[in-house]
Amino acid sequence: MDKQKSINALQFFVTHLSNQAFGHKLQGKLFSSIGFEKLGTKYTGHHDEEMGWVDKFIDRILDLGGEVKHEMRPEGKIIAEPCEYVKAELQVSIQGIDFLRKCMNDICDDITTFDIMKEYLKDEEEDMYWSEQQLDLIERIGYQNWLRKQM
Repeated sequence: MDKQKSINALQFFVTHLSNQAFGHKLQGKLFSSIGFEKLGTKYTGHHDEEMGWVDKFIDRILDLGGEVKHEMRPEGKIIAEPCEYVKAELQVSIQGIDFLRKCMNDICDDITTFDIMKEYLKDEEEDMYWSEQQLDLIERIGYQNWLRKQM
């Protein structure tokens, strides 16, 4: 088992997922502030869930004897239009899932890290399905009706 491969992969997710989680918190606060409480609650809760994964990744880095880094986070974009944000989230999920699967191939000899990543992959797939369902719902009932459901 190549511990450094696992540590590098986990650190990547610590850095990027914590950044994404903070973006979800900001989006949730924005949506709540403009009256879309359900959508706001969804994304602030998503922040908490993702930070739970960050904690698991940090714990695993430490278990492997690695050093956790507080790396710079890239600036993210806030999207005020709820439908556009769900569309953007779907694309992030699709790209992230693809990257995560490739990453899992590199660490498959570290069963514990692989299992953590596999559970995280399942969680990310659920997020992708939620975004797909919301976009389908918008298509079926109309954007204004969907927005009413988010209040």
